[in-house]
Formats: sequence, structure tokens, C-alpha cells
Amino acid sequence: MKKGRFSSATLLLSFVLSACTGGENPTGTSTVQGDASGSRLEVVKGRGTLICGINGDVPGFSFVNEQGEYSGIDVDLCRAIAAALFDDPSKIEFRPVSAQERFTAVQAGEVDVLSRNTTWTLNRDTAVGMEFGPTIFYDGQGMMTAKASGITQLKNLEGKSVCVLAGTTTEQNLADRMRKEGVKNYNPVVSDNDDALYAAYEQGRCEAVTSDRSKLVARQSILSKPDEHVLLDVVMSKEPLGPVVANGDSAWYDAVKWITYTLIQAEEFGITSQNLSTFENSQDPNIRRFLGLDEKLGEDMELPNDFASRIIKHVGNYGEIYDRNIGKPFALERDLNNLWTNGGLLYSPPFR
Repeated sequence: MKKGRFSSATLLLSFVLSACTGGENPTGTSTVQGDASGSRLEVVKGRGTLICGINGDVPGFSFVNEQGEYSGIDVDLCRAIAAALFDDPSKIEFRPVSAQERFTAVQAGEVDVLSRNTTWTLNRDTAVGMEFGPTIFYDGQGMMTAKASGITQLKNLEGKSVCVLAGTTTEQNLADRMRKEGVKNYNPVVSDNDDALYAAYEQGRCEAVTSDRSKLVARQSILSKPDEHVLLDVVMSKEPLGPVVANGDSAWYDAVKWITYTLIQAEEFGITSQNLSTFENSQDPNIRRFLGLDEKLGEDMELPNDFASRIIKHVGNYGEIYDRNIGKPFALERDLNNLWTNGGLLYSPPFR
């Protein structure tokens, strides 16, 4: 696994695409598909590695430590795809992409899949030419401030500064919510990446910082004095986050979509990385079909029939992924990110 950046040729392509489309693709289709003859699924399998676009700066979602090790829910989703395709979760090139360049990276074919805390919106799903997979984390935008600031509600931000990441729905949501709250005089302090954003906040260049609530919790944990900060009791938006691929490639989209659903369905069946072998002799037709013991669901979408078993063996189910990346490190309750059977929103269509 290696951490990559764009070449100068790619940056030039990004400039051309942005200049021609204003940073979006008005046709609603991908600029570059897998290749001239077929799906990106075939390209990835032929290459033998998955190129996964991530953030890299958000603990719990996608984070690179000083040893160059990757972790997080978004990272584990990429590992699940690699496990399904190659029976090896390490066959990945993680490529950090910024909020500004992420969609161009997908359109230009620089990444096979984007797994980077990206909110599903109508415009991105249509005009920008993206295809969103199942939501793997339901979030909402929040606001963090220093306890000593005395700020307890959004109206207290009148005349104050708010740090916000450029090129995101967060920036748009902030403007909408402030208008709704009647806060007319506030100063958005815009940063291009997460490290710069939270550095500006800690340096006192803004009285508050806004982002997805889960990201605020994660970043608060690595501030120099985390106990001196607090999240306001406010949810400013809906933020469904999940994997993204280029529009117009149904084979690749189907593979990413059903690999993601596998994580959810495995938890519903109670199948984990620890007890997988105990299900090999199951007489439940639904489980046998799911694990590839009967029928040929994998072959129907050009995957190995045991793709679900591969995923669970190497990565685990959704609950395991959540617990090791979010639940245990940050004590963040699952709430909406629970299975539908436990009052949450996670729900998989039938594997049949």
C-alpha cells in the first residue's frame, strides 16, 4: 500500500476539466470510463490492485499515522472491495485527494472508487456525474467551539468567525443555516484541507469550527487540549456518506454496491470474522446463498461466488468495522448507523 499524489499531467487534466465545466460535469456522465472496451471492474481485476481515493486526515474514517499505516471506516470499505476481488485486502493503492479534486479524480479515472466522507446530494448524483453507493455512515453537520468562548447556540456567532472547509456541502450548509438563524454578520474562515482547518481553529483565527459531527468528535480527540472544547447541541444538515464511482458503468457500480451491502447483511446474519467458519455447514438457504455455498450470485456480477466470505474473513462485518474505528476509540454511539432491526437506518436488499 502506498500514499500517492497526482502527476503534473493529471493536474493539467484537472485544470482543463474544471475550466470547461466549472468543476462539474454537466452531462451527468463520467469523463473517462474504465477503458474503451469495458467496465472498470475488468480494469481493476486486470491491474491486480484497487486505487482508492481517500481523505487521510480524519481519524476513524481515513487516517494515515506516522508509520504510513491506514485506518478508518472508509479505508476498511476499500479493503472489503480488494478482499472480494483478490482475496487480499492489501492489494490497494490509497490515494489521498482533496475536497476540491475528488470528483475530477473519479471522472478522470485516477481513482477507481472514492471512499472519502463525501455527502450524497442531488447535484453530485446528476450534474457532477457521480454514482453513490449505499450509505455507510449517516451523519449531520455540527459546530465546535471552546468552552471558554461562552458560545452555546448558533445565534451567539453574530459578529464572530467560523472555520469551514472549502468546496464542501459544509460551506453551503453553514451559509444556509446562518441565514435561517438570522445571523447576518459572521466571517467564514475557509481552509483547503482538514489539517489547515483545525490548525486555524486552534490558533484562534476563528471562534468556532464546523464539519460533520463525527469528524468534529474525531478531530477534537487530537487537539492539544481536547477537554477545553465542546460540540454545540445542534445538527445543521443531513450528511449521508458512502462510496462513489463514476456514472455510466453499471458493472463496477453493482460490484461496489453489493460489496458494501455485504458488510451490512453479514452483521444482520450474525456472521463475523471470528465465527465465519461455523456457518460453513449452515442449512439456512439464505446464508448458504449469501456465502456462495449454493447458487452463483457472485458470477452474476463477475465476482467470485465466495466474495462475501472473503470480505468477512479479511475485514469483518459492518459492526466490527464500526466498533474498531469509531465505537471503541471515540465512544460514539451508533444511533442511525445501527441495523434497521435495532432502530437504525442500515438495511440491505435481499441476497437472492
